[in-house]
Amino acid sequence: MASHLRDDILHGRNHPGDHSSGTRWRHEESRSYARHALANPREADGRDGSKDLADFLNSTRIEGPRGSAAHRSKPLMVPGNVRGPGAQNLSAEKPTVAVGEATQANTGTMEVKCGPLLNYRRMENETWYGSVLIVTKGGGLGEGPVAPELRLRTLGPAQTVTSRQVGLNGAGGDPYGVVNGVDYGGFEQPSLATPALSNGVQRQETTGGGSSSEDVKVEGTKLYSDPANTFWRFDLQVPMQQSELHCEYDIPGLSFPTGEKRDKQNFFIPAISESMRIMFHSCNGFSVGTDENAWSGPALWNDVLRVHQKTPFHVMLGGGDQIYNDGIRVHGPLREWTGIGNPKKRREYPFPEKLRKDCDNYYVDNYIRWYSMEPFASANGQIPQLNIWDDHDIIDGFGSYVDEFMRCSVFRGIGGTANKYYLLFQHHLAPPVSTFTTDAVQTTSNQGAGADPRQLENTFVLEEHSIDPSYIIGSKPGPYVAEHSRSIFCRMGARIGFFGIDARTERTRKQVNYPETYHIIFDRLRKELSASKASSSPITHLIVLLGIPIAYPRLTWLENIFSSPLIAPIKFLNKRFGFGGGFFNHFDGSVDLLDDLDDHYTARTHKKERLYLVEQLQSLSAEFSVRITILGGDVHLAAVGRFYSNPKLNVPVLHDHRYIANIISSAIVNKPPPQAVANLLARRNKIHHLDPDTDETLMTFFDRDPGNSNKTSGWNHVTMPSRNFAMITENHEPGANGATNGHAGNGTDDTTNLSRQSTLKVKDGHSCLHEGEVDAGSKHKAADMEQHGKGSDGSLDVCIRVEMDQHDLEGKTQLYGMTIPILKYDGAAENVMRKRDAIQGIINQKV
Repeated sequence: MASHLRDDILHGRNHPGDHSSGTRWRHEESRSYARHALANPREADGRDGSKDLADFLNSTRIEGPRGSAAHRSKPLMVPGNVRGPGAQNLSAEKPTVAVGEATQANTGTMEVKCGPLLNYRRMENETWYGSVLIVTKGGGLGEGPVAPELRLRTLGPAQTVTSRQVGLNGAGGDPYGVVNGVDYGGFEQPSLATPALSNGVQRQETTGGGSSSEDVKVEGTKLYSDPANTFWRFDLQVPMQQSELHCEYDIPGLSFPTGEKRDKQNFFIPAISESMRIMFHSCNGFSVGTDENAWSGPALWNDVLRVHQKTPFHVMLGGGDQIYNDGIRVHGPLREWTGIGNPKKRREYPFPEKLRKDCDNYYVDNYIRWYSMEPFASANGQIPQLNIWDDHDIIDGFGSYVDEFMRCSVFRGIGGTANKYYLLFQHHLAPPVSTFTTDAVQTTSNQGAGADPRQLENTFVLEEHSIDPSYIIGSKPGPYVAEHSRSIFCRMGARIGFFGIDARTERTRKQVNYPETYHIIFDRLRKELSASKASSSPITHLIVLLGIPIAYPRLTWLENIFSSPLIAPIKFLNKRFGFGGGFFNHFDGSVDLLDDLDDHYTARTHKKERLYLVEQLQSLSAEFSVRITILGGDVHLAAVGRFYSNPKLNVPVLHDHRYIANIISSAIVNKPPPQAVANLLARRNKIHHLDPDTDETLMTFFDRDPGNSNKTSGWNHVTMPSRNFAMITENHEPGANGATNGHAGNGTDDTTNLSRQSTLKVKDGHSCLHEGEVDAGSKHKAADMEQHGKGSDGSLDVCIRVEMDQHDLEGKTQLYGMTIPILKYDGAAENVMRKRDAIQGIINQKV
């Protein structure tokens, strides 16, 4: 307050920056002061915060006579955040006010319940787009707190420990000015003379005079607010530079009750000429009944943070099941419904407003709990996320039970409620105004829920006027979630494209996505790849995120057993007497594993749709000479599958548009299946023929068990039942400064590898198909962090990091690697053209 008192003395009480209160009550500050205090807080650890008061008192005091024995007086300065043993907590007694309104408005602070959570959206016109989300306590329709403000700055280019420190100021670049209504004049072009940065060594930000940009202030957008919680989004836009940027953001005026999470966070943005370093994970939670302590909690996130500390990730892809909400049926509001023994009564059970509200509270509380859990919480504020969802983000098996049961009121109700918080927490988007209930007819339409006044009581929902261009919106609402699907396309740096398909919103037991949605998706992909091909930096790799593996062993024989008439007597005994209780699920009474099998693209019910999807991807690959790599999770083990041209066609992988690797990484938190299941899948690893020209199989990848463990049989080198995550880095050609994706050039000429790939003799899919698969596993260069991503042939280094010991809280991992080459497609063969023509008829068939 000293600076405001000084301003009153110097400029009068009515000066333009006056923040005085219009009320006679001392504890009620003005809203203008609340806004000012929020934007200009004193750091909690600042010990010079009383300097303004000291300067003011010294400037107005009367000095004693010169030459007197009196010493020059100085005011006593006591740090404002230090209390003596007998100090009284002045904030203990407060006037009674509405939660989330006057208290936070008057003090300029907000209690954070979750966040900050950092998301990545897209790159466009050499600008990085993302967002930050926080959830604060309290809210509703009343006069709420002043909108919080995020401060964004660049700390300069990331540098090696031995690199010369170069600041941003004085670099001679022109300021970027206003971009989409936000003033980015504080960002200045780094010096082009900045030395090459290494992408595999310890980093430090530049410090010293002029190393950081000025703050860019971004006001929070209120997405949703009810009496318990308020969701704030901060939209970020950062002009990219010729060097990798180290950025920092903080949100003043936040109060964190517990934990290590704080408002000040850092993240990294790749240089204009570089592609992103990618981290991929799935199944980020525990199934119901798992002993979490026996698995050391989410320990692998410690390994993620260790890698990020040394070689920062630019994005982390969530392949589904970012949270497990299955507990809603065990210790949540659906426990009574789940306990109903009669399937007919379960189907007819209503979903009234009271049950909806209870489920709403469960979902938001579970999100807040899990997204605040360390060490995951430390990662989600500093590594930009990009997510698609899967069944556990709603409830186990959602979409894969029989249609009659999936259309029951309870499943439609929780589908809408889960989608609400999926949009808020994972996409930073405002939810629909209302969700399904059985006692409000306007919410029961298959085209989406209409507004329900009861759900909007003392509740604010933002009306989003535009859709981010990264989204590909489905053709019509899903059958069980009455909302349109949201698939994603964006660039991940200079030469990597990303496509994530929403494979849950439209899913039924017999389809994954509508045929009309596939039309929209592939029209968009062709448009994006065509524009890329005509640009100065065409996409050479397209990463496709499906969530569920697509190149995976068939278990049709197991499906046939579980759905055969032989199971009927056992089902009857289970229904009447509870026989074989754990063998059957609590929803539709089917064999519990059947919904998991029906989820897979390799299930017999999805066979035709799977063929169409793979052939469409192959068509894109040939048309635009882009290498496609598929990421999948869900199955709680690690593996690498791939599609490829039948070896009889003698097509080198370098020119093979049918070669598509499927990196399977799951789970980062959930427990793996038993060793016997992994071995069974390995036994089923046959060479399958997708069509006359395309074969598929899992590749030999795990040359040893992680650490000193014994996780698989000695003959099993294709499936690994241990927790894991994956990292992907481009091997980029050296630029003018000799750097490759942040690395110093290693002098290796990778053209030799390309020529060897063309001459490698292939027997069948159980052997190496190209040079990047030779010595795949723990001895591969992609599994060596000193060599990972340091090549220069444009390929992708893929490393799956596998947990060595479930009891290790530090989450140490064993590394396994391979390399995926670029594609140099030199023309379509006649049979490919005929296949492409034939594909057009498939989409009109019912899939």
